[in-house]
Amino acid sequence: MSGKIILEKQSDSEEQTEALGADLARRIEGQSDAFLWLKGDLGAGKTAFVRGMASVLCPEARVCSPTYTVMRMYRGKKNTLYHFDMYRITSEEDLESVGFYDCEGIIAAEWCENTPYALPDRYYLVEIDKTGKQTRSIRISEQVG
Repeated sequence: MSGKIILEKQSDSEEQTEALGADLARRIEGQSDAFLWLKGDLGAGKTAFVRGMASVLCPEARVCSPTYTVMRMYRGKKNTLYHFDMYRITSEEDLESVGFYDCEGIIAAEWCENTPYALPDRYYLVEIDKTGKQTRSIRISEQVG
């Protein structure tokens, strides 16, 4: 995989992380099948980033972490946003059982290192690194295989 960096910023708050998610959502709003790999430790801000995306794509959505449900779906007027947590997924059968392969819309997935076989040839990698108690380094790159 090779990646082209499209955004690299520091976030000093949850609100700034949400704003970066909203910025990316505006860029991909017309891509009905965009895939995002959200990469970051627990508490890094992955759900805050998705909340920002949803504010553009599905403004009525109340975004929650998919940790216990594996997948959450948010419908907007033009887009459907799926937020997956792949932490407990161990096989393609698991993905099939949660409806992953039936999703038509924008997918934001956490813990994709557990499901490399499910990554499309082209996707956005969103890396969120904790650099302090509230600060995060966020890098978004477009990956093409």
